[in-house]
Amino acid sequence: MQDRQKLDSMPDWMASIAKDDLIVAENTHHHQHYKTIFISDVHLGSKGAKAEFLADFLKYNHCETLYLVGDIIDGWRLRKRIFWPQEHTNVIRRILTKAKRGTKVIFVTGNHDEFLRRYSGIDFGNILLTDQTEHRCVNGDRLLVVHGDKYDSVVQTRKWLAVLGDWGYETLVRFNTHFNKVRQLFGMRYWSLSSYVKQKVKSAVAFITAYEEAVVKDCHLHGYQGVVCGHIHHPEIRDIEGIDYYNCGDWVESCTAIVETTEGKMKLLRWVDIDHNTKAAFSNEPAGESQDDVSTKADDKESVTV
Repeated sequence: MQDRQKLDSMPDWMASIAKDDLIVAENTHHHQHYKTIFISDVHLGSKGAKAEFLADFLKYNHCETLYLVGDIIDGWRLRKRIFWPQEHTNVIRRILTKAKRGTKVIFVTGNHDEFLRRYSGIDFGNILLTDQTEHRCVNGDRLLVVHGDKYDSVVQTRKWLAVLGDWGYETLVRFNTHFNKVRQLFGMRYWSLSSYVKQKVKSAVAFITAYEEAVVKDCHLHGYQGVVCGHIHHPEIRDIEGIDYYNCGDWVESCTAIVETTEGKMKLLRWVDIDHNTKAAFSNEPAGESQDDVSTKADDKESVTV
């Protein structure tokens, strides 16, 4: 019965992921080490960002190289209104602390943090800013690392429509937040409406398919064996026409990352189960500081909205 409940609470996107390719990492306060970690679509500066989860993930998961695969900061939101609670600062602090302690951080810009693209190619003390890059796997495979907005025809040709669609997505996420608060009152688990839409609505499925096809075509053209990308908030790990396709997902809903183990295996990691208590990562922290610990006191959690 318990296994059945776990299956029922599994997000729709997980059904397509092979068991050997997936890590479901519930927070046990145990430290894990990987060769490489890839995260994307955090959207710091937006109300949808699950920054407390990401700060916790970065605290307990360590790597030689950390790739930030675009849309880490949501410049589109910040241009309209400044929203930057303490949890968002905590994420930046954890990243800077990792860089200071030897982790190579590679920030690949996306369309929401495109304001940083003017600084592409600059190395800020162990943090490299770039528009796209190449990752060499343990087995020698070359992976293109790119946010992926350049494969989105709407973003490239009709930005106004992309902005409108982004507004619609944020509205959907906000509705989903309130909807799940009601589900919580009845003891029901988190359910993602936008994820359901992506899986079931034909136009959304067609968009994801077209995006994946464009990414794979570019990899074939430039001789890459695989790609790590983001942009569409749809975590995935699979072979498409001989190309290893890895999509990081996002930290607005799915809370996922692509990780390369010390043995060289590429996995899709889902951090925690998005459950009733979204503050669990902070309220249950043990006493003392970890390797990447920073101050995250509850009384510092103040939002500034203009």
